Amino acid sequence: MGRTQIMESADEAVAGIEDGATVLVGGFGLAGMPFDLIDALIRQGATDLTIVANNAGNGEVGLAALLKAGRVRRILCSFPRQSDSYVFDELYRSGRIELEVVPQGNLAERMRAAGAGIGAFYSPTAVGTPLAERREVRSFEGRDYLLELPIRGDYALIAAHRADRLGNLVYRRTARNFGPVMATAADTTIVQVNEVVEPGELDPEAVVTPSIFVDRVVATAARHYTVQGAR
Repeated sequence: MGRTQIMESADEAVAGIEDGATVLVGGFGLAGMPFDLIDALIRQGATDLTIVANNAGNGEVGLAALLKAGRVRRILCSFPRQSDSYVFDELYRSGRIELEVVPQGNLAERMRAAGAGIGAFYSPTAVGTPLAERREVRSFEGRDYLLELPIRGDYALIAAHRADRLGNLVYRRTARNFGPVMATAADTTIVQVNEVVEPGELDPEAVVTPSIFVDRVVATAARHYTVQGAR
């Protein structure tokens, strides 16, 4: 991790993301989705990507737009299907995308483990379900647990509310979701914010992600999307 760079545009911020990269994408549904960074990644052209996210896209915006553009080979997520996930549904049913379902708590903890340098951990979640097939199981005090491995990204694309020029981040309400843990789990963390301010203007008690975890920041205009149900 070096000094945080303040980028002039979202296109500049995602430059250099390689084909085949693993990209952690923040957001819980549309809340906290880094729309501008995803749109820039579509323009940039990287393909054969592995995406780690909470769900598999909504409508045809944000992550769903990246899937529709054919740039994603594999996705790890907790909620691949909902009423407006028709882009993912079509890709999955036609065999054009691979899926690994990860329970939501485990998804967060596997990324946290990567950021904390934890080699593996055991969790009781998914014991006795199809997700436990071909997985190592150990018993502790009479209860079975599955071995879980860290999830690390080559890049994280996240959204925050404000950043200072050093790269410290504050979030807005539920838009925070996976942003903090993804920032710690990626080799390069790229953040879109509504505003970049001078050092000292952020309340230090409100800083959730310190600058040591942030590599690139770009200020973009806030956008809000409403997605209709499945067609």
